[in-house]
Amino acid sequence: MYDRRWYDSNEHTQRALSILKDMDETQRRALSRDLTTVIKQIKELHEEDEEPSVSLGIDRVLGLYKLSNSRRWYDKVSLLSYAMKTMSTLPEEDFYTIMEGIAASAGSAVA
Repeated sequence: MYDRRWYDSNEHTQRALSILKDMDETQRRALSRDLTTVIKQIKELHEEDEEPSVSLGIDRVLGLYKLSNSRRWYDKVSLLSYAMKTMSTLPEEDFYTIMEGIAASAGSAVA
Protein backbone atom coordinates (compact mmCIF):
# COMPACT_ATOMS: atom_id res chain seq x y z
CA MET A 1 0.00 0.00 0.00
CA TYR A 2 1.21 3.47 -0.84
CA ASP A 3 1.44 5.56 2.35
CA ARG A 4 0.42 9.13 1.60
CA ARG A 5 -0.82 10.41 4.93
CA TRP A 6 1.08 10.61 8.22
CA TYR A 7 -1.11 7.88 9.73
CA ASP A 8 -1.25 5.49 6.74
CA SER A 9 1.66 3.34 7.88
CA ASN A 10 -0.08 2.39 11.13
CA GLU A 11 -1.73 -1.04 10.86
CA HIS A 12 -4.47 -0.22 13.39
CA THR A 13 -5.41 2.92 11.51
CA GLN A 14 -5.73 1.04 8.24
CA ARG A 15 -7.89 -1.62 9.91
CA ALA A 16 -10.04 0.97 11.75
CA LEU A 17 -10.67 2.96 8.55
CA SER A 18 -11.59 -0.23 6.72
CA ILE A 19 -14.07 -1.12 9.47
CA LEU A 20 -15.53 2.39 9.43
CA LYS A 21 -15.94 2.24 5.67
CA ASP A 22 -17.83 -1.05 5.90
CA MET A 23 -20.25 0.20 8.58
CA ASP A 24 -23.73 1.28 7.67
CA GLU A 25 -24.60 4.95 8.04
CA THR A 26 -26.39 4.52 11.38
CA GLN A 27 -23.43 2.72 12.95
CA ARG A 28 -20.99 5.24 11.51
CA ARG A 29 -22.97 8.20 12.90
CA ALA A 30 -23.19 6.64 16.36
CA LEU A 31 -19.47 5.85 16.44
CA SER A 32 -18.61 9.33 15.14
CA ARG A 33 -20.59 10.92 17.99
CA ASP A 34 -18.88 8.67 20.52
CA LEU A 35 -15.48 9.43 19.00
CA THR A 36 -16.10 13.16 19.24
CA THR A 37 -17.01 12.82 22.92
CA VAL A 38 -13.86 10.78 23.68
CA ILE A 39 -11.66 13.19 21.73
CA LYS A 40 -13.03 16.19 23.62
CA GLN A 41 -12.36 14.41 26.92
CA ILE A 42 -8.79 13.64 25.89
CA LYS A 43 -8.26 17.26 24.83
CA GLU A 44 -9.55 18.42 28.23
CA LEU A 45 -7.11 16.08 29.97
CA HIS A 46 -4.23 17.51 27.93
CA GLU A 47 -5.29 21.05 28.83
CA GLU A 48 -4.68 20.10 32.46
CA ASP A 49 -1.14 18.89 31.68
CA GLU A 50 1.59 21.12 32.99
CA GLU A 51 3.81 20.42 29.99
CA PRO A 52 3.50 22.73 26.97
CA SER A 53 1.63 21.49 23.93
CA VAL A 54 3.62 19.68 21.28
CA SER A 55 3.56 20.90 17.68
CA LEU A 56 1.39 18.93 15.30
CA GLY A 57 4.15 18.75 12.71
CA ILE A 58 4.14 19.78 9.07
CA ASP A 59 2.57 16.55 7.74
CA ARG A 60 -0.42 16.82 10.06
CA VAL A 61 -0.93 20.53 9.47
CA LEU A 62 -0.74 19.95 5.72
CA GLY A 63 -3.33 17.18 6.09
CA LEU A 64 -5.69 19.54 7.88
CA TYR A 65 -5.16 22.14 5.17
CA LYS A 66 -5.88 19.60 2.43
CA LEU A 67 -9.05 18.49 4.21
CA SER A 68 -10.90 21.13 2.24
CA ASN A 69 -10.26 19.06 -0.92
CA SER A 70 -12.42 16.25 0.53
CA ARG A 71 -10.73 13.50 -1.46
CA ARG A 72 -10.91 10.79 1.20
CA TRP A 73 -14.13 8.78 1.50
CA TYR A 74 -14.65 9.83 5.12
CA ASP A 75 -14.29 13.52 4.27
CA LYS A 76 -17.73 13.26 2.67
CA VAL A 77 -19.35 11.88 5.87
CA SER A 78 -19.89 15.01 7.95
CA LEU A 79 -19.83 13.59 11.49
CA LEU A 80 -16.97 11.23 10.73
CA SER A 81 -15.06 13.94 8.91
CA TYR A 82 -15.37 16.20 11.95
CA ALA A 83 -14.27 13.40 14.29
CA MET A 84 -11.26 12.53 12.11
CA LYS A 85 -10.23 16.16 11.76
CA THR A 86 -10.50 16.72 15.50
CA MET A 87 -8.76 13.45 16.29
CA SER A 88 -5.86 14.32 13.98
CA THR A 89 -5.01 17.26 16.25
CA LEU A 90 -4.41 14.93 19.21
CA PRO A 91 -0.90 13.75 20.04
CA GLU A 92 -0.02 10.84 17.74
CA GLU A 93 0.00 8.35 20.62
CA ASP A 94 -3.60 9.25 21.50
CA PHE A 95 -4.67 9.11 17.85
CA TYR A 96 -3.16 5.66 17.39
CA THR A 97 -4.63 4.42 20.69
CA ILE A 98 -8.12 5.42 19.54
CA MET A 99 -7.61 3.77 16.16
CA GLU A 100 -6.34 0.61 17.83
CA GLY A 101 -9.44 0.63 20.02
CA ILE A 102 -11.71 0.96 17.00
CA ALA A 103 -9.85 -1.82 15.20
CA ALA A 104 -10.14 -4.11 18.21
CA SER A 105 -13.66 -3.39 19.45
CA ALA A 106 -15.50 -2.51 16.25
CA GLY A 107 -13.69 -5.25 14.40
CA SER A 108 -14.98 -7.90 16.75
CA ALA A 109 -18.48 -6.39 16.71
CA VAL A 110 -18.63 -6.24 12.89
CA ALA A 111 -17.06 -9.67 12.30
